[in-house]
Amino acid sequence: MSNRSPSTNEDLWTAVDRYITDLLVRPDAALDAALKASAAAGLPSINVSPPQGKFLMLLAQTLGARNILELGTLAGYSTIWLARALPAGGRIITLESEPKHAEVARANIARAGFAEVVELRVDPALETLPQLASEGRGPFDLIFIDADKSTYPESFKWALKLSRRGSVIIVDNVARKGAVIDAKSDDPNVEGVRRFNELVAAEPRVSATAIQTVGSKGYDGFTLARVIANL
Repeated sequence: MSNRSPSTNEDLWTAVDRYITDLLVRPDAALDAALKASAAAGLPSINVSPPQGKFLMLLAQTLGARNILELGTLAGYSTIWLARALPAGGRIITLESEPKHAEVARANIARAGFAEVVELRVDPALETLPQLASEGRGPFDLIFIDADKSTYPESFKWALKLSRRGSVIIVDNVARKGAVIDAKSDDPNVEGVRRFNELVAAEPRVSATAIQTVGSKGYDGFTLARVIANL
C-alpha cells in the first residue's frame, strides 16, 4: 500500500477498508472469482464489501441462523458469505429479478460449493415473497434485504410475515449518501427508504436501529430490526 495520503474522504474510506480486509478478511478464491465473474459480465459493482460480507456471516453465525432469506442476489457474493454461516442442514433462499444476474450468481454459488444449500428464484421479490408465504417456507431466522430500494416498505412487510419472534431483518443502503434526510426528494430510492424507515419506526413488533457506514462502497448505512413479538 502506498504511503501517499488519500486525497478525498472516499479515498480514505477505501484505504481503511483495504487495511481492514488485509487484516481481518482472509483471501478467498471463491469470493474473488465471484467478483471477477461479476465484473466480466458487466454487472453493476454494488455488491457488499468484503468486511460487510464477513459481518453478515458473523451475524448469521451469532444468531445460529439455519433458514436465511436474501432479497437481491446480484452475482451471489453476499449469498456465499451467508452460506458459509450455515450449519449442517441449513438453507438459503435468495431472490433476484434479473435473469442475467441470476445466471452469473448460479455459477458463482456452484463454484463456491453451495449449489445444494442455496435456492435461487428469478422474479421480482414482490411476486416471489407471496409464493414463499403460501408455500410455508418461513419463518426465516435472518432476512437480508438489498434489492430495489423503492419497494423497501413492501419488502419489509413481507419480511415480517415470514419472520418469527427473534428473527433479525437487516436492510442495506438506508442512508443514500445522506439524501435520506431530504423530505422533498423525488428520487424513488430515497422516497422508498424514507417510507421504509417510517414504517419501521411505527412497527411495535420490532426493535430497530440504523447505523451509518463508510468504506469502499461510499457513504451509506444499514437498518437492523429484531422481531420482539409474535406475529
